[in-house]
Amino acid sequence: MRTLSASPYLPARLHQRGILVLLLCLLMSPLLLKAQGDSTVPAATDTAAVTATAVEEAAAPEMISPSISLTGIQQSDNSITIKAALKAKSNGQFYQLYRMKLQAFAMNGEEEIPLGHVITDGMGKAIFTIKNDSLPADTEGKLNFKVVFAGNKMMDPAEEVLAFKKAKLDITPVKEDSLMSVQVKLVDGDGNPVKDATVGIFVKRMIQPQKLGEGTTDENGEAVIEFPNNIPGDEKGNLTIIGRVDENEVFGNLEATAVQPWGIPVSNISVEQPRALWSSHPPLWMLITFIVLMAAVWGHYIVIVYELFRLRKEEPHTESKKD
Repeated sequence: MRTLSASPYLPARLHQRGILVLLLCLLMSPLLLKAQGDSTVPAATDTAAVTATAVEEAAAPEMISPSISLTGIQQSDNSITIKAALKAKSNGQFYQLYRMKLQAFAMNGEEEIPLGHVITDGMGKAIFTIKNDSLPADTEGKLNFKVVFAGNKMMDPAEEVLAFKKAKLDITPVKEDSLMSVQVKLVDGDGNPVKDATVGIFVKRMIQPQKLGEGTTDENGEAVIEFPNNIPGDEKGNLTIIGRVDENEVFGNLEATAVQPWGIPVSNISVEQPRALWSSHPPLWMLITFIVLMAAVWGHYIVIVYELFRLRKEEPHTESKKD
């Protein structure tokens, strides 16, 4: 049988191969370390940059972005009233921003003509009253306005623009015999009649105007609206009648007022009311009946309490007699 025996040259060959592998590792180690360094250093740098950015964003307060809503009303005395409301949304809820400065400008192309500033009230509202005569119009005959909020450390700036054409609304109260009506006339900035415009007639009340009727202007820009004769007025019967065009596509909002003694006089002086079921002074017979009934009820309670005390005092005497 043939047997295998270890070669005397095998350890020497393994030793030589090990030395070659070791030399190769030593030669390749700088390249491996450089490649590893190139791949890890940018990652560390990016991580540091992201961390610094996150810290800065967390430290910086979140700015509030407010918004402005505008409503322009052309008055019959050639003035314009611009109503502005400033509010902001935070955590899904709107808040009115009070005691904030709003500035108004009339726009003439790129030029901004300052019209003044107003501080918002407790409801975040501000009112600008502007004379219409000196305002410039653009090529389309429109008046252009801009209201600006400059912002502060907590809120971003905001602005809103408003544009409409010039127009004028006039109302004339007319009374013939026992019939009362309001004649309405609507013309544009050049004096041309405006037809097919809806005009509403209101009367001034304590909270908000009460609507009494409406009409549509004809080809002459006129309309006639009947006025009722059973509206309460002041102590002299005076009523403040308001004619109004709301949200017209071309002319926006227009308003005109007139005062007429067409109401039922209602005194604002406090007087003593008569004794009646509807007043705070009940009739005398009702007051007497109430007093008699209450006296009877409370009288029974007093008698019951008196009897209880009397029985309690008699119990010792009864026990002594039994003894």
